[in-house]
Amino acid sequence: MAINAIPGLFAVTAPEANTNTNVNTNAAQAAPAAAAAPTDTVQLTEAEQVYQLYNQGQQVPQIAEALSLSVAEVNIYLNITNTAA
Repeated sequence: MAINAIPGLFAVTAPEANTNTNVNTNAAQAAPAAAAAPTDTVQLTEAEQVYQLYNQGQQVPQIAEALSLSVAEVNIYLNITNTAA
């Protein structure tokens, strides 16, 4: 059984050429509009930064150094008490 295609049913046409002569192709001119767009940033508190670094596997002394805190301050944020006698 042969299937005969209907002429013109599946015709493919080439896309029309862009005839707009006002197209801006200069990236330097387009940059200011992108720079004016607001950026989404999140500012973590000191405690949140400590928790984030700790959850990423960093040790207390590394966290203290990275955030310019004392080891005691990091321990307070993490609720770590020194029970060694």
